Amino acid sequence: MLPEPAQARRDVARGVRLAARATARHGLVHAYGHVSARIDERHFLCSPPQPLGTVETDDPGVVVPIDGELPERALPEVRIHREIYRRRPAVGGVCRFQSPAVMALSALGETPRVLHGLGSYFAPSPPLWPDVLLVRDDERAEQVAGRMGDAAAIVLRGNGAVTAGATIEEAAAFAFFLEDAARIELALLPARAAGIRPLEYTADQAARRAVRAGALIERMWHFLCSGDPEWQPAD
Repeated sequence: MLPEPAQARRDVARGVRLAARATARHGLVHAYGHVSARIDERHFLCSPPQPLGTVETDDPGVVVPIDGELPERALPEVRIHREIYRRRPAVGGVCRFQSPAVMALSALGETPRVLHGLGSYFAPSPPLWPDVLLVRDDERAEQVAGRMGDAAAIVLRGNGAVTAGATIEEAAAFAFFLEDAARIELALLPARAAGIRPLEYTADQAARRAVRAGALIERMWHFLCSGDPEWQPAD
């Protein structure tokens, strides 16, 4: 039996709150960042306009129409979420974050290559948005979503990244995966400087490694949310 609309809405709001606090807990955001989850084909729910680590357990979030103006409480860059949901019906969750390794690598004009398992979900590498301005107008949001295409992530030069997944759980997992991939890339910079070439996954290896089976996303979600006051181990 499908959940009643009211219960489904509560579940969406709880998922957004969990993802908000999880990204803060694991150092993927600081004062800035926002996460969202699709409600239905016409609306999504975004985190409130405040640091994600401060989102309360009873916060209802901000309902945003996919085809319409941003509501008053929605942050300007929520336009990126809207454009992704509009273009990609299969996307159920979006995370906008500013993690340190992704940020540092983008300052080199690079995004992570597939050098370890968690990087395989972004093969061959996430696209890079080169503009350093904040994405606070419809035109830039459309361009960012267009460059992202069907990728799991896009890196914004000097301004963090955006991930998209089938669920908010997957989008949050991808945020952690992307930061870990960037961390590996940065750790290998001395080897690269010494002329040692890292071993990249082939396209076939990356495709075979980027699995969801074995509760891979669910276990990462458990890790990200463990200790949260709204977390239930059966999730």
